[in-house]
Amino acid sequence: MTGTEISYGKAHVVFYRLGGRDLAPLAASVDVDVTGERFLRAYTEGDNREVVATDTMKNFIYAMAAEYGGSTLLGLCAFLGRHFLETYPVMEVLRVSAREVPLDGASGDRGPSPVLFRSTRSDGAVARVELDGRGGRAEITAARSGWEGMILVKTTGSSFASFARDAYTSLPELVDRPLTIHLDAWWRYADLRDGVGEGLGLLGPRAVRDEIERTFHEFNSRSIQHLVHEMGSRLLAAHTQLAEIEFAAENHTPDLVRDGANGVKVFAEPRATFGKIGLVLRR
Repeated sequence: MTGTEISYGKAHVVFYRLGGRDLAPLAASVDVDVTGERFLRAYTEGDNREVVATDTMKNFIYAMAAEYGGSTLLGLCAFLGRHFLETYPVMEVLRVSAREVPLDGASGDRGPSPVLFRSTRSDGAVARVELDGRGGRAEITAARSGWEGMILVKTTGSSFASFARDAYTSLPELVDRPLTIHLDAWWRYADLRDGVGEGLGLLGPRAVRDEIERTFHEFNSRSIQHLVHEMGSRLLAAHTQLAEIEFAAENHTPDLVRDGANGVKVFAEPRATFGKIGLVLRR
């Protein structure tokens, strides 16, 4: 073998941090991926003496979740990563990712309840932090926040026309069409302290999601490419602390199958195949 790269870790460690004075409820699903040459013998020789069991990682996440005093996913990932490397220096390099498990406060005639929540797992906030501990201290090498799983729908204000055509083209030109996209968005800070340190420049993921949705509904786009570029341009213009915006979009627009009376239109369920559009904008 000319080279070997190894990694292992624990996935989908879900916790709910509830209670505590002045601490908002926090629930997340955490993944930890670890690399390091000192684990190589476990692969090549079956030597497990330096391997930190993934079950130990799970229990460590639970313990650190109880100690974390912040309220953001990016801060959580940084907190977990630093403590992993301090406690287990054998890990050398690791990546901590987290996905929010939304807890929506239940409401009714009595108003919002401080003790009753609905747990949902559709779209939500995500974060990822990469750390390197080989220099003797846990150094954050990369970090990003995001919102994944958005499904955005509108009935007008989108077109796709004047595109390249040849003998294999069957798609008609659509001057005003409905649009359904699945969208993931991620962003990086120019100064990591704004995100992982929960500083003044920290953006709430829901606020970013709301801005993306507002652009989706306001902007009359000529393609999905045109649309995501406008979303990213507006975010970078409004938030100077951001260094990068990335989008991954899927076109799930349904097909028109029937025109009815008085302008009624019937659409079929979107096809299993779909178009993919990616974009990264850097300041």
